[in-house]
Amino acid sequence: MIIAIDVGNTRIKVAVYDRNTWGGFYHIATKDFRSQIENITEKLPEKPFIIISSVGKLNEYQLKWLATKGFLHIVSANDKLPFENKYATPHTLGADRIALAAGLALEFPKRNKLVIDCGTCITYDFVNQRNEYLGGAISPGLNLRYKSLNDYTAKLPLLSISDEYPLTGTSTNQSIHSGVINGAVAEIDGFINEYKTRYDNLTVILTGGDAIFLAESIKNNIFVRSNFLIESLVLYYQYINS
Repeated sequence: MIIAIDVGNTRIKVAVYDRNTWGGFYHIATKDFRSQIENITEKLPEKPFIIISSVGKLNEYQLKWLATKGFLHIVSANDKLPFENKYATPHTLGADRIALAAGLALEFPKRNKLVIDCGTCITYDFVNQRNEYLGGAISPGLNLRYKSLNDYTAKLPLLSISDEYPLTGTSTNQSIHSGVINGAVAEIDGFINEYKTRYDNLTVILTGGDAIFLAESIKNNIFVRSNFLIESLVLYYQYINS
C-alpha cells in the first residue's frame, strides 16, 4: 500500500494506492496536514509506504512526524532516477519536476515527451526518446499573473479565473482576463509547437490544477492528466524499490 503526497506551493494532494487501485484522492490545507494524514492512515489495515514530493512549506518536524506514519521516502535529486539528468544544475531541480520527469520516462520510455504542469507556476519538463531529461521552463501560473497585475500597478483590480476571456476585451476586467488566460494558452501552444518542430513522436501531458480549464482552449493534441504528478510518484516509488 502506497500513499503518494504532492506538497505544492498552494495546496497538498494525497492519494492512496493499493494493488493497482486508487483508494481516494484528497486535497488538504497545509494547516490541516497532520490531522488529515492521521485520518487517512488510521483507516489503513497496515503501515503504508509513503512517497512525498515537496516544494511547499512542510517543515522538518512535520516530515519527522510523517515518518512515524509509514515507511517514508522523500523525492530528491540524489535518488535513483529512471532517466539521465542532463540539467546543468541537477541539484536545483525541484522534487515535483523530478517526479514528473520520472513519470514520463517510466510510462513513455521510447517517445519524446513533454509534461506541462499548470499550477502556481506553469512548468515545462522535457524528456527525449533516449530518456534524457534536458530541462524545460518555468513561468507564472494563472493566479500569479492576476496577482502580479494587481500588486505592481496602481489601479488594476485583483481578479480570479473567469470563463469569459474574449480575444478583444471591451472593459478593463475583460482585458485582464484576455491577457492572462489567452496569454497563457498562447504560451503553452507556442511551447508545444516549438517542441514539435524539433522532436518527432512527441507526447504532451497537461496536468495540474488549471489543466482542465486551459485544455479547452489549447489547439494542440494533448493528454489531460490532472493527477499525473501523483500517478508519477507511485510509478517512481515502484521503480526505486524494484
